[in-house]
Amino acid sequence: MSDSERQKQLIVEQFTAQAEPFARYAPHSDAEAMRLVREAAELAPTDEVLDVACGPGLVACDFAEHASRVTGLDLTPGMIEQARGLQAARGLTNLDWRVGDIASLPFEPASFSLVFSRYAFHHLLEPARALVEMARVCRPGGRVVVVDVYSRDAEQGEAYDRVEKIRDPSHVRAVGLGEFETLFAKAGLEPSEPRFYGLDVKLDELLAATESPAEARESIREVFRDDVGVDQLGVNARLVDGAIRFTFPIAVFVGRKPSV
Repeated sequence: MSDSERQKQLIVEQFTAQAEPFARYAPHSDAEAMRLVREAAELAPTDEVLDVACGPGLVACDFAEHASRVTGLDLTPGMIEQARGLQAARGLTNLDWRVGDIASLPFEPASFSLVFSRYAFHHLLEPARALVEMARVCRPGGRVVVVDVYSRDAEQGEAYDRVEKIRDPSHVRAVGLGEFETLFAKAGLEPSEPRFYGLDVKLDELLAATESPAEARESIREVFRDDVGVDQLGVNARLVDGAIRFTFPIAVFVGRKPSV
């Protein structure tokens, strides 16, 4: 089995187990973060949107309330099942769902005016390939948007990746800001200035929502406790009323596909 196939298998295993708690985890539906992302993407009522690695459909369903049509695609069938349930609960009719791979999107070139992905690129062995595919299915003049955790520098990135791989074995690495800009340029996209926000979480709630291995949880807590006041991880770990909290640094990258 190739490294790529092994990673895809790991992703499906992890997110099949996580599908239900992931969908219920409140920070993933944060209203202010959703508003910021819609604004950065310049989401319009005429947009036909592809949400790549859509997970349980949280963004896809939010976008569907503001766009013409949304297609959600995810590698994990269990996530698509969750997404269909959310669509039904919200009474939305302008959504389609597909099981598929971000590295080989099953769509014709120039099929969508907005191609979007949130919280997925840190799971990818080949983020450049994924971004090229997203650009391929985007129409000239359209936008490609990637929202994800990022590393501020190599040292912090390495420390963060080490603990994240314990918490979630499907994690590969947090891509650096400069690398994201390079990836967009190499994919033929014209990047705008990124926007930023923080996703504030309680560590124990996150460990429960992501089905982190029980035997690993105490070692993860120890790493975060040791990082309070140090910030080697780059996530502002802190103790609040006896609970460990931290903040994922999130970047919103938008690239426009040049008009022909």
